[in-house]
Amino acid sequence: MTRARLADPQPAVSDRLRARLEAKLAERGIELRDTAPVPDSPESIPALEAAQARIPIDFRGAMPTHPDVIRWVRTIAESAVAPHAADLHPHFGSTGRRQVAHGPSLLLWGSTGVGKTHEAFGAIRALTAGCGVRWHATTAADLYAEMRPRAGVDPEYLLRRIVRVPLLLLDDLGAAKGSEWTEEINFRLLNWRAQNHLPTIVTSNLPPVRTPAMDPRQPVLRDKVGDRVLSRLSGMCVPVEFIGPDRRFQRA
Repeated sequence: MTRARLADPQPAVSDRLRARLEAKLAERGIELRDTAPVPDSPESIPALEAAQARIPIDFRGAMPTHPDVIRWVRTIAESAVAPHAADLHPHFGSTGRRQVAHGPSLLLWGSTGVGKTHEAFGAIRALTAGCGVRWHATTAADLYAEMRPRAGVDPEYLLRRIVRVPLLLLDDLGAAKGSEWTEEINFRLLNWRAQNHLPTIVTSNLPPVRTPAMDPRQPVLRDKVGDRVLSRLSGMCVPVEFIGPDRRFQRA
């Protein structure tokens, strides 16, 4: 018995069948043409494309450049786990895209316009390109506004949803006017995330604590958020200081 060789695949459409097809199409005035080759193109990354739609326009080209931030991104990516890798669903196996789960957090601090938020969104983009991650980004001021009681909205549900997101960017902590209520929101958010080792990127224009060399009139993050919140930040975050001129003024 003669077997077809794998090196000589049969054409998808025989010449005889192709002639009949061309004749039928010609009767209807349709010309059959060869399909043009599909140009080579890089494979898209759906997670990165989805992230792009949610990232502010100013930061859609951001990538991490600070060595400590790059090191943090690598640590979080290496700690990502495959879905159902634990014993909860053993019959599903461990296949699937690795998901960001647990790891250390970041505190990016420095004066206005030095690139903290740019670096934070760059870290998010780098993570979404390498593994699966559910993330949420908000400023502290927007978080407080969202938590204020109003008709038809359950602030507790909103806070629980943000508290449990695998990756959170909390931008401009200490910039909004503080109160006992905002301190409680900060504490509940950061305490739960610290206890459960959920990666959090926190940015602030303020240095964490006062040092002897500082101007005594210089506000610090401890003054704005209180000792309880600063203690959680100290325990969960790798502090990274940014220095330099205001980039916005330079662009202007």
